Amino acid sequence: MPRVRNRLPIFLTDCQKPIPVSSLTDFYREEFLKHQQCLHAQREYFSEQAIGGVERALQRVLADLEHLSEKADADLVLARLLREFDVVTGLSAWSDPLKVH
Repeated sequence: MPRVRNRLPIFLTDCQKPIPVSSLTDFYREEFLKHQQCLHAQREYFSEQAIGGVERALQRVLADLEHLSEKADADLVLARLLREFDVVTGLSAWSDPLKVH
């Protein structure tokens, strides 16, 4: 009897495995830290009050990141927060010149 060949690439067959919380937390921590660095680089363009407010919000998210990552809707909540910070920092509009073809 011929063997049935799975036509799905291996990376698609592993999609059912949940991402470990620590990996998810680490990923989002890096992303929020990138926004923080971007904010510091643009400090001269914002008022101290605006910078202070965004920095406090970033610190609060980073402090609660472990707890937020454990929620069932963690991806949705954290992705929304990243989009909100992106409105201020504009990080998604920046590109790495080494990665541009």
